[in-house]
Amino acid sequence: MRALAAGLALLAASPAWAATPAPPSLAGFEDAIHHWRNVHGDAYPRYAPDQVALIADNILRYQRTDGGWIENQDPARILDDAEKARFDAEARKSGGSFDNRNIYTQLDYLATAYAITGDVRYRDGSLKGLAFTLAQQIPSCGGWPHTVPATQPYHPHITIADDVTAGVLGTLRKVLADTRRYAFIDATLRARVQAAVDAGDACLLRLQVRQGDALAGWAGQYDAQTLLPAQGRKFELPSITGQETVGVVRYLMSIPDPSPGVVKAVDGAAAWLRRVEITGWRIETFEAPAEQFQYHSSTKDRRLVADPAATGLWARFYDVADNSVVLATRDSQRVARYQDIPRERRTGYEWYGGWPKRLLSKEYPQWKASHPATP
Repeated sequence: MRALAAGLALLAASPAWAATPAPPSLAGFEDAIHHWRNVHGDAYPRYAPDQVALIADNILRYQRTDGGWIENQDPARILDDAEKARFDAEARKSGGSFDNRNIYTQLDYLATAYAITGDVRYRDGSLKGLAFTLAQQIPSCGGWPHTVPATQPYHPHITIADDVTAGVLGTLRKVLADTRRYAFIDATLRARVQAAVDAGDACLLRLQVRQGDALAGWAGQYDAQTLLPAQGRKFELPSITGQETVGVVRYLMSIPDPSPGVVKAVDGAAAWLRRVEITGWRIETFEAPAEQFQYHSSTKDRRLVADPAATGLWARFYDVADNSVVLATRDSQRVARYQDIPRERRTGYEWYGGWPKRLLSKEYPQWKASHPATP
């Protein structure tokens, strides 16, 4: 009983005891875990979601010396001694990638782990991740790059794809708003975070594609100097993205008391998404001979099927000028038909999807009811 009383007194004195949050969700890591399993399979031991300290220890082990993280790791994976040694060596490197919801997810998880455990290592890891994030904001506009240091031509671009810029901004807004969980952020750092958010918000409004007098969506990436839509991977040609535009709109709708410019941007993007909805076609998935590709395996294939009753389909990419669907091969050749894309890219990439459905049917109308357009 004496030991229990001492333990309770220690918890009561910790900075997190007044409002201990629930174990943090691993949902933010789903994309990274999916990519890990595509290459390595899913037959490996993992920590349970409520083993917060062990998962947070993994995240610290993965963190590089300047605060960044490499992408596509499962933070709940139980590492053997050889893997721990490999990550310890990796941690002596610098840089990281914001791809696939990376870096901002780790720093946010560590902040919650600190609130739960009071372990200052998690606070310090979160602060290092935040410092890395702020340092990588691109001065020419205020967005974030894909990967630092760059090893591919698209890495330095201002990146909208995979929720890079919108995801970073959403987390920075958590830092500002969740003053209990982020109580360790001092006034000076808080001012830097606010400045980064202000610049990032202005960047998103500046980068929204215009088609004549109408606002459209956002490209997947932009040249950091010209601020024009740029190519991502070889099969990701300069275009407006139907998927990531949804993420940007959701971020902009999350802003309390949005400015008239933000309201106009959301309205314009929602109208554009409605204009480019594809009707009369649906994606059909069917059984096919098993095949192993470099980054995934597949026992299925996909085709685009005419269906007069079909609605609620969008392309991943649209032409900036005329909103025609943009499809391409791994050698950057634009093709006219979905079937002209080799099976590896048809099954390993979502060229079509229903990403805006919920946004347009529920989320945007609810938001719009409280945010009428300003003359």
